[in-house]
Amino acid sequence: MIKPYLKQAVAVAAVLLALLAPAPAQAQRQATWIWYPGDYEIWLGNQMQNRRTERGTFFPVFWRMDSHYVLIDFHKDFDLAQPEEVELRAEGQYNVKLDGKPLTGAPMRLTVPAGKHRLNIKVYNQATPPTVFVRGKTIASDNSWLVTYEDKEWIDASGKTSDQSGTTWLQAGAWNFDSPEARPAAFKLPTEARRAVRVEPTPTGLVADFGRETFGYIKLYGLRGKGQVAVYFGESKEEALATETCETLEYLAVDQPQPGDRVTSLSKAFRYVNIRPEAGVSLDSVSLLYEYAPVAERGKFRSSDAQLNKIWDVAAYTMHLNTREFFIDGIKRDRWVWSGDAYQSYLMNYYLYFDTPTVNRTQFALRGKDPVTSHINTIMDYSFYWFISVYDAYQYTGDRAQVQQLYPRMQSLMQYVLGRRNPSGLLEGQAGDWVFIDWADGLSKKGEVSFEQLLFCRSLETMALCANLVGDTAGAANYQKLAADLKTKIFATYWSPDKHALVHSQINGQPTDNVTRYANMFSIFFNYFTPSQAQEVKNSVLLNKEVPKITTPYMRFYELEALCAMGEQPYVLKEMKAYWGGMLDLGATSFWEEYDPAKKGAEHYAMYGRPFGKSLCHAWGASPIYLLGKYYLGVQPLTPGYATYEIVPNLGGLQWMEGAVPTPQGDITVAASLKQAQR
Repeated sequence: MIKPYLKQAVAVAAVLLALLAPAPAQAQRQATWIWYPGDYEIWLGNQMQNRRTERGTFFPVFWRMDSHYVLIDFHKDFDLAQPEEVELRAEGQYNVKLDGKPLTGAPMRLTVPAGKHRLNIKVYNQATPPTVFVRGKTIASDNSWLVTYEDKEWIDASGKTSDQSGTTWLQAGAWNFDSPEARPAAFKLPTEARRAVRVEPTPTGLVADFGRETFGYIKLYGLRGKGQVAVYFGESKEEALATETCETLEYLAVDQPQPGDRVTSLSKAFRYVNIRPEAGVSLDSVSLLYEYAPVAERGKFRSSDAQLNKIWDVAAYTMHLNTREFFIDGIKRDRWVWSGDAYQSYLMNYYLYFDTPTVNRTQFALRGKDPVTSHINTIMDYSFYWFISVYDAYQYTGDRAQVQQLYPRMQSLMQYVLGRRNPSGLLEGQAGDWVFIDWADGLSKKGEVSFEQLLFCRSLETMALCANLVGDTAGAANYQKLAADLKTKIFATYWSPDKHALVHSQINGQPTDNVTRYANMFSIFFNYFTPSQAQEVKNSVLLNKEVPKITTPYMRFYELEALCAMGEQPYVLKEMKAYWGGMLDLGATSFWEEYDPAKKGAEHYAMYGRPFGKSLCHAWGASPIYLLGKYYLGVQPLTPGYATYEIVPNLGGLQWMEGAVPTPQGDITVAASLKQAQR
């Protein structure tokens, strides 16, 4: 569906739909390594998140870490026209059964006779997730195989194995490990060599500038002597030179009579490195091994505004740096998988990469396993973003399988949430709960915060939608009723006709007078307001300078989305240019965790009580990608997987714009211009 949006004399010059190309013929499925769904993702997440250090000290996550199941049964049924030889590989100890009969040893090849057969492979591995790779002419391991962590088999007195075991089988997990040699447990992101743009000698060593924010390993050439080399990393030059307060560093012990090369042990974020060898140690030069995720950038945007074009480019680069094994929050400090950060990354991904595997991996890694003992990342709102992300992913990709795999984990997490309601049926922070909302000085988290109830309500609606997708009609009806009742309670409790807005919280049964932007802006793009209420909120909250401003790109994302949903693209364009353009004016080469234009100089680098605690490359800083793709180019799916979609361009004050939005079937390209309307 194409709807040219002609307000402000906008005309669509061209809409080129790659979607119209015929789909290629179905190719034979390729063999790939497979595992129990979520297990490899959880294991890989553990590997990545435990690389965090602060000034050389190991810094583990704040939440419970789960692990993979150590014993997995894989199987598939085949009907062969002729005998077929297959090769087998596994990560772990394994046995093989053909039609229920165990084969001798751990065969790496076997012949499956013609006819109907079942192949079972059971793998044990305590250290890494049990995985298998099976390849024949037509037999191939892929996500159509079924897996379980408990087969519940039993054997009777005659030695016969049970025909019914009550086992729950799921579809196998997979990614892109498509050869026997590409073992999942050995996975590493690729690197490429890059030179510094400037190297300055100092009295104690040298400082290298790589030109912009980057990520990877430092390689030192021509090291010789005996002693230690200190490497201090900095997103700014000030940080690299602040040897006592920089966030990350590494010490290399050197004992090399002859010149040799060394690489730092952990990849890190930086633009500058300050290299200080001890007396008796020397080196010739330094370079970077840039570490990256090989994702293809499909989304594009260009316009008549050069500054906006640069904002898009820097946002895309920020997103690229924070797209790693998973969507992470920021590359310098945490390098963890946070659900609130990841939720925004999913949305930006749909307009830049459309990389579904990274979305799926991140969702599995965040959710972990049962039993549920806390909110995701211990943050109440982050559990809700996770629920909402599951159906969002289905809407963009049409991938029902991911919903089916995650639905049992959705049910158990929602049961945990429902069990934490207070007697009035609302949620408030309990022991162990982190009510985050946003980084904002003086923001109250006391009592029953309206923002949390709003996300809770949307999560219940999401559960109802997903329950219908997997055929749980009773669950769908229950979740929908819970959502409807909660929505009624939210407006009865928090809506203030005098303030023309939802108030921030209720404490001891009494709504407060405090009005903040959070619940109000989310209610707009959740379509919870009546048209008249939405207009009231736009004027009394979103455009009201008396309501406390938002200073993080995290919540600016949602504030500007709400305004775009209200047709305020000209206003949002000015805000994007002022806010993200303000970072560019200060020399930003990637977008930050937080930006307050009132700060000066090195104040911009400080956060969490530390002079360089702020991340200068944070995933949530890349939100212009989503805003420009969805609300300016105006492309979004109307039904899952872009089976139907709309294109509603809005120049928002631009003279012209053009770009591309990726979809499962191809890229939609859009061009719009004022000049076209004036002809």
